[in-house]
Amino acid sequence: MTRNTLSSSLLFCMLSFSSLAETRIAVLDFELKDLTLAPGVPAEVQRTASIKPLLEQELKRAGYVVIAIPNQAQQTANSGVGYLFDHADAAAQLGKQFQADYILVGRLHKPSFLFAYLMGRLVKVEDGKLIGDYISESKGPNASLTIKAVESLTTKIDHDLERRYSPPPPAKLAH
Repeated sequence: MTRNTLSSSLLFCMLSFSSLAETRIAVLDFELKDLTLAPGVPAEVQRTASIKPLLEQELKRAGYVVIAIPNQAQQTANSGVGYLFDHADAAAQLGKQFQADYILVGRLHKPSFLFAYLMGRLVKVEDGKLIGDYISESKGPNASLTIKAVESLTTKIDHDLERRYSPPPPAKLAH
């Protein structure tokens, strides 16, 4: 192997690795769609608010660069509840403003007191195309179940992107 070939191969590998490490994802605040007879109770509002930071943490653990979008910018782009969730093109425009490669718009859909669905839509910012539409079920309001649903959501997102995420092993229960 000549010196130029070796140098070219090494440079190509470094550039390939650096492009993998630089996938930039913006995660928007999750919206609560509570269809129960007691919608919007403080515990559900709090659980919904916990999803974004948990998801960002897991995406960072997988090696993605998480792009922060200020709440005010999200509110300005959102023409109403569910607008960004239903309009990939508008979500992509918001992501472009903050140099994200992808933007994830999420919702906690709660049709019952017994379970809820973490729903996420991943949009490629460059062309506004929907990359994935994900759902993870969470049975009950327990925080550990919400964390498991976030890990499941992260696995699904990563499957469509880089395939490098491994959720943490289940926690052992103390006896």
